[in-house]
This record gives sequence, C-alpha cells and structure tokens, in this order.
Amino acid sequence: MDAIIASFGLEQGLIKGFVFGLVHVGILIIGYYSGWSINRLLKKTSNGHIAGIIGAVIAHILADLIASLLDPTMRSAALGIMLGGIVPLLFIPILEKYVTKSDAHIMVGDHEDIEKDLTSHRSK
Repeated sequence: MDAIIASFGLEQGLIKGFVFGLVHVGILIIGYYSGWSINRLLKKTSNGHIAGIIGAVIAHILADLIASLLDPTMRSAALGIMLGGIVPLLFIPILEKYVTKSDAHIMVGDHEDIEKDLTSHRSK
C-alpha cells in the first residue's frame, strides 16, 4: 500500500490524509450499501436508540482506525484517534439521564427503524 501511495505522491503536501479520508468514507459507504449495520446487531440486544448511537460511534471508530493504519501520514496517530473516539462513549449514560431529545431530533442510520424507535421511546 505504501508503494502505491508513494508512486502517486499522496503522502506529502496538500494531499496529506487523502488515504485516510478515502478509506474512512469508503468503509462507511460500503457498509451503507451492503446493508451491514452495527446498529441492527446492537438493537437486537439493547434499547433501540442507544444502540443506534453506540453503533454509529463504533462504526466510525473502526473506520478511523483502519483508515489511519492504512494512511502512512496518519499511522502514528492511529492509537490516539481510536482512544479519542472511545472516550465520548463514557458520556452516553450521563447524557441519557440528563438530556431530553426533542421530537424533531433527526437520527441518521437504519431509516426504516427510526419511527419504531421514536415511538417506543415516547411510550415509556
């Protein structure tokens, strides 16, 4: 991979981080179009809207980790990127306890499940 990147000159100048962006977004697009969803897997074992949040975060952490390991300009930051993505997960229980989401809140993810999640959350 490094040889391919070097042959195109992608490791220097304005293109620094190009491979990271390409791989990161590519992984998310592949997941979206393939139907593979961490959210759906988590929803089978937990509260729907929490699973959506955690699933989205985990998907981004994994995409960030893979992308940073493949991009030679970001490789040294891979551990920090991963840990920086994990730390905000610790705030979810606090946010769930003290922050009320509005009915107009837009969730991104498994669109066919959003209405069911919102309906079940309001009825509790």
